Amino acid sequence: MADEHEFIKNGLQRSQIDEFFAEELGRAGYGGMDVAKTPMGTQIVLKAEKPGMVIGKGGENIRKVTTALEEKFNLDDPQIDVQEVDEPDLNARIVADRLANALERGWYFRKAGHTTIDRIMDAGALGAEIVLAGKVTGARSRVEKFNRGYIKHNGEPAEEIVDTGQGVAVMKLGTIGVTVKIIPPGAELPDDFRIHEDMDPAEVVPDAVEANEAAGVEELLEGEPEEDLEAEAEADVDEAGEEPASVTDDAEPEIDEEVVEEVIEAEVPDEEATDAGPSEAAVDDDDEDEEDLDELDEEIEAEAEDLVAEMEAEDDSEGGED
Repeated sequence: MADEHEFIKNGLQRSQIDEFFAEELGRAGYGGMDVAKTPMGTQIVLKAEKPGMVIGKGGENIRKVTTALEEKFNLDDPQIDVQEVDEPDLNARIVADRLANALERGWYFRKAGHTTIDRIMDAGALGAEIVLAGKVTGARSRVEKFNRGYIKHNGEPAEEIVDTGQGVAVMKLGTIGVTVKIIPPGAELPDDFRIHEDMDPAEVVPDAVEANEAAGVEELLEGEPEEDLEAEAEADVDEAGEEPASVTDDAEPEIDEEVVEEVIEAEVPDEEATDAGPSEAAVDDDDEDEEDLDELDEEIEAEAEDLVAEMEAEDDSEGGED
């Protein structure tokens, strides 16, 4: 048989044994079981609120259960050990069965839920949740939840730390499923933290302290920016052999006079060129402009004389006709 099939077979057998104990030992306050196969046989540890009822008078009930396990589930020499539950109010399986019985006896679901969850928190639980699903009141089914404290719903803490129990209440209108989740007192959750006062860090995390000392973290944190700059300046003096200006001094930087003189000479125009007057090209342009103006004046005067002559000729012709 393959390993996967073997796991499925073992899980199915475990569920069937759990249901058998829940039916046979319900009145004794059945609180779960642990099954372990050993070379001597099958070791079963039962948790019950009333171990006396599980064992029975003279061990009669326990022998009956052992025989039923051998015949019904083919277990080799089952050995049953009964343990009493220290705090029944912190066992999710027992609490779920109690709440289901209370609903069957006619308790109102709100009163039963609040009373049960208050008893769980009074027992010292870090958190609890009760879920009632089904026809709680009326013909339509719904879900009612009761929460107290802190509860985890997913991840590894929900599987390893949270104790989960289920029960069924058979009512006239239908069945009601009861689910109870409890975080027991003293459970260590992944997001818990503790503050150690007056404690040497080397005792708590010696590896981290050694790593910080090797990297020189404390020296970097103790040094100030100005001190670091002065240390760098001293290092530059040692390498170049010259003493640089102090970083903290407010002295003005040195100015190169030759560079300043070159900039001034480039910006100031030549004085001799400005005193010599206009250039020859400028004089030639002025002469050409004057000649063009003289020619225009002569043309205008000629046109004016021609107009005057025409007007006089017209006047003479008009006088002859008269």
